[in-house]
Amino acid sequence: MRNTKPMMQRKRKGRGQAGSAPTCETNLPPRSKKLSRSDWSKWELSAIVIAGLLLLYILLCYEKFHFHVAHLYAHLGYPNAQHLVGQRYLKGAGVEKNEDMAMHWFRLAAGQGHPHSSFNLAVGALKNMTMALEEGEVEKLLGVAADQGLQEAQELLENILKNRNLP
Repeated sequence: MRNTKPMMQRKRKGRGQAGSAPTCETNLPPRSKKLSRSDWSKWELSAIVIAGLLLLYILLCYEKFHFHVAHLYAHLGYPNAQHLVGQRYLKGAGVEKNEDMAMHWFRLAAGQGHPHSSFNLAVGALKNMTMALEEGEVEKLLGVAADQGLQEAQELLENILKNRNLP
């Protein structure tokens, strides 16, 4: 036998005017009213205010904000961020100029094979910006940078080797 009952039964409220279709009752919740400011919780208002202040800080203090974000990634070990932090310390952009800290961050990035940091560390050693490097370390750093296509490093390495071979 075939089941002839409809899948969903509807309650009939009754008929309206003659000839109109019967109305059906639904299980939808009543329409909620529009929220006003008094209906917002303190947490929601606090979140909006904090987000606004953070955006204002980013707009007004872009250099410092960018430095803090890069510094976070540098501490996590990203060589590009370490190089960027070194550049910021070297130039004093978004932070007080500090050549020792710049060389520290360049050394960390160069240790991971970052070519520009290797070059900057070698140049810093040649300009006595950093503590003395071991014998041959400048050439090694310039070699790493030159091997990765840094033209300035190749030229400086050639000049150093040429000057060392002079009588």
